Amino acid sequence: MPVLVITGTGTEVGKTVATAAVAAAALAAGRTVAVLKAAQTGVRPDEPGDADEVARLAGAVTKAEVARYPEPLAPATAARRAGLKPVRPHEIAEAAAKLATEHDLVLVEGAGGLLVRFDHEGGTLAHAAELLRAPVLVVASAGLGTLNTTELTARELRRRKLDLAGVVIGSWPDSPDLASRCNLADLPDVSGAPLLGALPGGAGRLPPADFRAAAPGWLAPRLDGTWDAEAFGVREAPPGGL
Repeated sequence: MPVLVITGTGTEVGKTVATAAVAAAALAAGRTVAVLKAAQTGVRPDEPGDADEVARLAGAVTKAEVARYPEPLAPATAARRAGLKPVRPHEIAEAAAKLATEHDLVLVEGAGGLLVRFDHEGGTLAHAAELLRAPVLVVASAGLGTLNTTELTARELRRRKLDLAGVVIGSWPDSPDLASRCNLADLPDVSGAPLLGALPGGAGRLPPADFRAAAPGWLAPRLDGTWDAEAFGVREAPPGGL
């Protein structure tokens, strides 16, 4: 798995912090890691972006961006409004492939959800994953509403014959409500893929040293972690697709 594409079921689900956790666990396992932000929006040229935040939390990763735009909008819209060149899926794939020749693991973080548009022709992160033939990790929220958005994302990945590596909960609450607790069983069912971890709420606010020490415990062994899904209350996903 030299390249892993990371997408969210929407915005504000904890995708960047989850990317940092995956990077930190891989680094702790002795792997070299690069993080590629496909399209950074909502930051000025002199401001740190999501790749910088991953590096701050995870440690010694190579960080890269394909493009950035100042307004916090979908990349295609942000590029148009700024009068800048849009990101093309082949550019994302080429940048990731180059990094993969020099690193054990390349994490490609998308912008928002799987089908957020990068250009006016409808290019998306899904197209980049197709070009890379890379598995996709989906970061989902814990509570009410997550089953629909997770299933829609999983169905689209399978429609495109992309490998859904699994689902990670981006922010697990200190006091989970009934919906969140039920979703531990339901997320594997609706996605047809294993739940590969759950990050505690506020993980991104931890001091970096504490984040790096704790990150493997939030992720399953498939992601270089030590998370015990069964002890957390997760049962195995059923065989087969959606």
